[in-house]
Amino acid sequence: MTQQVLHTIGYEGSSIEAFVATLSFVRIDLLIDIRDVPVSRKSGFSKNALAGRLAASDIDYLHLKGLGDPKSGREAARKGRYNEFRQIFSEHFRSEIAQADVGRGIQAALSQSACLLCFERDYSQCHRRLVADEMALRGKFRIVHLGVQEGLIKPKGIAARHAHDRTISLVG
Repeated sequence: MTQQVLHTIGYEGSSIEAFVATLSFVRIDLLIDIRDVPVSRKSGFSKNALAGRLAASDIDYLHLKGLGDPKSGREAARKGRYNEFRQIFSEHFRSEIAQADVGRGIQAALSQSACLLCFERDYSQCHRRLVADEMALRGKFRIVHLGVQEGLIKPKGIAARHAHDRTISLVG
């Protein structure tokens, strides 16, 4: 039996077109938004606009506010105080609402090809890595961190192959 994959992605520095193209290319069925406040200054990435854009590409959208990083955690991370960020998020993550949303996320990801969303492109500096690790432990997922592929809109000499587990292998 193939292990279920849970993807993660950040939209920092990407266009909405490339973002949706990447999700479609990997055959994501469900985007799980784990931002505390699903609002963005970047066009197309606020909750309602994003949900509408995803629906047009047959991708479901689920916002799990309880898995969002509290404001104080986001501020610490923005200032490069990653130990403080991890401590703040870890405390929040033990809350009843966060634990309930972990369960909701696991159930949703077990029934569809799912991807966790947050802003940061680098997952190692984002709370989505902590969420993904917990979901992987409890839901027996294998984690694949995606990067938005701008070239998927108009590929130039790049061929892509899907592996059996829906990950992308780019060659060219």
